[in-house]
Amino acid sequence: MGVFWRGPAVLNSAIPDCSRLNQEPPEAMSLSSSQTPSAILVLLPNWLGDAVMCTPALRALKKRYPEAEITAAGKGACCAVLEGFPWVDRLLTLPDRPGLSTSIKLRSSLRAGRAELAVIFPHAFRAAWLAWLSGAPRRVGLDRGGRRFLLTQALARHRIDGKLVPRYTALEYLDLAAMVGAEDDGLGLELAADPAEMADVKALIDPARPLVGIAPGAAFGPSKRWLPERFAALADRLYKEHGAQCLLMTGPGEEETRDAVRGAATTPLLEYHGGKPSIARLKAAIACVDLLIGNDSGPRHVAIAFGKPVVCIMGSTSPAYTESPWERGEVLRIDVDCGPCQKPHCVTDHRCMTGISVERAAAAASRWLAPSSRTTSI
Repeated sequence: MGVFWRGPAVLNSAIPDCSRLNQEPPEAMSLSSSQTPSAILVLLPNWLGDAVMCTPALRALKKRYPEAEITAAGKGACCAVLEGFPWVDRLLTLPDRPGLSTSIKLRSSLRAGRAELAVIFPHAFRAAWLAWLSGAPRRVGLDRGGRRFLLTQALARHRIDGKLVPRYTALEYLDLAAMVGAEDDGLGLELAADPAEMADVKALIDPARPLVGIAPGAAFGPSKRWLPERFAALADRLYKEHGAQCLLMTGPGEEETRDAVRGAATTPLLEYHGGKPSIARLKAAIACVDLLIGNDSGPRHVAIAFGKPVVCIMGSTSPAYTESPWERGEVLRIDVDCGPCQKPHCVTDHRCMTGISVERAAAAASRWLAPSSRTTSI
């Protein structure tokens, strides 16, 4: 049995109802009792943070159809982050970016659950194709990427006065759920952490000192990454000023970033995973911290799900996609003439990130490490 959190459970009572943030609720599909699905296939988003942001929609689907078996299918990391999540019945790991022949080979796995409804969170044509291969007679997804003919019901892209406008990603997923009658409960992001993994993390730390997670990576690309030497300088400063223990949170593929931060720091940085990083250990570590400091990447959204404050250092992407009503903390960014560019690689001088100083980040972190702001680790 895992340890469960919903973000608002550890926040103050003034949490906005996310459903009220939808400017125009989507038209719900009319479902008679005979049409109530006994099995639902959900195609998960492709990014870790997006998978966390779909948890309110998954919960809404299960609450609306409690008797239905819900299978969530997606990349390994996205399935792993949902381990222990109580609102799905089965996780189906799919290969990354399957081609045509691989997709066809997946057909039997996708059809094993006999889904009568498929809800497609990713925007890619491939995701709608996989939903079609599953045999689900009803397929709901966003209308984009030339895939409308694969859907039985499509959600129009968010526009204001005819112009495409970015919005918080969790709301888009909730709108897709609303199209099949599933209502948002306003409780926010939710994840579960394994108690044994948490015990292993707690064995590494001094409970009398503040614990800060440092997450310097971003799978999207280097344009979203603050400079490693600045993360190192920030960790040094928090150690000197607050006695903070800093957990360096990097995963597979982020070895260069990890080594750069560790090499520039004079403060000992704790390794939370014993040389064997996993999503389960990452969740457990974030569930234990007093504060997470990182880029706009997956760990940020994991922290929101566990009700942990975040100092997010944001560069190339629009904050509108990740601006959560349930987030505690601060987003540090500067307006630049070339941004938000939404590009994984900067083609100029990375001024959106280099313009954010260690002093500014340290001041923000200090506000959230003050005794009145710290939360008790569970």
